[in-house]
Amino acid sequence: MWNRVQIHCWLWLLVWLAAAPILAQAQSVPVIEIKGAIGPATSDYVRESFAKASATGAPFLVLQLDTPGGLDAAMRDIVKEILASRVPVVGFVAPSGARAASAGTYILQACHVAAMAPATTLGSATPVQIGGLPSLPGHGDDAPSGTGKEARDTKATQTGEDEPTTAPAPKTAMERKLVNDAAAYLRGLAKLRGRNTDWADRAVRSAANLAAAEALQQGVIDLVATDVPDLLRQLQGRPVRVLGTDTVLETTGVTIEPLAPDWRTRLLGIITDPNVAYVLLLIGIYGLIYELANPGVVLPGVTGAIALVLALYAFQTLPVSFAGLALLILGIAFMTLEAFVPSFGALGIGGAIAFAAGSLMLFRDDAGQIGVALPVIGTFVALSFALFVGVIGYAVKTRRRPVVSGAEEMIGSIGEALEDFEAIGRVRVHSESWTAQSARPVKRGQPVRVVALDGLTLKIEEVDDD
Repeated sequence: MWNRVQIHCWLWLLVWLAAAPILAQAQSVPVIEIKGAIGPATSDYVRESFAKASATGAPFLVLQLDTPGGLDAAMRDIVKEILASRVPVVGFVAPSGARAASAGTYILQACHVAAMAPATTLGSATPVQIGGLPSLPGHGDDAPSGTGKEARDTKATQTGEDEPTTAPAPKTAMERKLVNDAAAYLRGLAKLRGRNTDWADRAVRSAANLAAAEALQQGVIDLVATDVPDLLRQLQGRPVRVLGTDTVLETTGVTIEPLAPDWRTRLLGIITDPNVAYVLLLIGIYGLIYELANPGVVLPGVTGAIALVLALYAFQTLPVSFAGLALLILGIAFMTLEAFVPSFGALGIGGAIAFAAGSLMLFRDDAGQIGVALPVIGTFVALSFALFVGVIGYAVKTRRRPVVSGAEEMIGSIGEALEDFEAIGRVRVHSESWTAQSARPVKRGQPVRVVALDGLTLKIEEVDDD
């Protein structure tokens, strides 16, 4: 006969055996998708997702990349999150046709495991500088614009790599500092993960690119997988080193959990888009101009102030050219003056030219990837010219014309007395009969002048014959 203790032990064993498969299946692998240009909103999204993955005890997480590049500061924030993560991070360039260009290359090299789908690319990690901020433009397979001596590494073709994209040789001390810093940074990440440091150097100095198969062959990545399920199958039992501790990835029974960005991250991503930031700036300026020209309307001023603050937030995270911003504001000022100063169109045309030039220069980088779309610029140049030169000019001219209707128009009008009266009587003004009040006697047919209006009673005075 079993005693009570033995029965309890067997019951607990049966419960544990029944719950073990459920507990094993309960583990989920977060999939964080970085798609499009990398900016502050992207780094916030990655930071929050990493914190959530760590809090839920995820065995590892997948960072799926499809990016042309982005800002250096945002990229470094993401790399710091990966290097400090207690959860293994698997970088995966997917789906087929995607790329991890420029900033995406640094992020992929920082991951504990680097994988790519077939027909994907990485590379072109040469930094540029515009508006005082370093940037990693997303030019993918296209060479960045510029002149100067081309930097090529013939060793790349000897190892079977595709012909690297050329990058302009650094001309100034600042450009050399940026390139040397970026090359050392990417080499350090590659060395930390045991990958090809020579290619990492070429990716920065020569803007070299690789496809998935060549990247695997040259030791730039660790795996080539068709999709996330295939990636999980290949990761089973793979050893990784996380913060100095060796661990083995277990993918059996795990589920995939996509982590979509929240509304705040999506909103910040929209605001920091160069086209949206440009539109917000103009709405802010126009709203404040309208409010100053028409005090008390309130709504344009409130809308303009909010839009301007949002635009300034976006500007502090984007590579802004202050020369372009100055030209933009100068163009608006010139077009506004055209409505007040008779310049025969010189100020209006000059302002439109300055406005267009400033818009083109506002966010433009050396690779031509960060900038306002030409259709947006053309639309706002035309609208701004029509608004300031046409609408405001017409309003100013209208304001200068004499009043032709209403009570104010009656003041100073000349009429005729319809009868003899001493204090109150009838007069005709503008072919209308009015009750009039006079301080002196008035004779019938005598010309009178309206000096004031009290309700429907005119206050008049006699008109001197001279």
